[in-house]
Amino acid sequence: MHTILLFDGVCNLCAGVVQWVIPRDPAARIHFASLQSPIGTQLCARYGIDASALGSVVLIHDSIAYQESDAALMLVSVLPGPLRFLALLRIIPRFVRDPIYRWVARNRYAWFGQNDSCMLALPGYTERFLSDR
Repeated sequence: MHTILLFDGVCNLCAGVVQWVIPRDPAARIHFASLQSPIGTQLCARYGIDASALGSVVLIHDSIAYQESDAALMLVSVLPGPLRFLALLRIIPRFVRDPIYRWVARNRYAWFGQNDSCMLALPGYTERFLSDR
């Protein structure tokens, strides 16, 4: 199974993260779906996550669902290259990391804006967007 990044499909920050990940994952190991999509909702239900909360990206890797700062750090750890070293930030306790993550998540629409509809698959990468199948 591939690594799956579930993201808020109307969030410009989240869409930017997806656009940032794609060129940094040349092996196409990471696939994407919006939390609002049917497959995003199904995957969240499978892992006991409330998809309607939309306060966190969810990264599913090796059949484990990661949320909040754990999801972000696991995401960089599965990417090739020097960015993997950012995963060392896991030494910072979650009780420190997660409030910072939640603060950014609460303000992401005000800082980065949002779209009226979910982000569509990027041209040339539709096979990596699970909700578009």
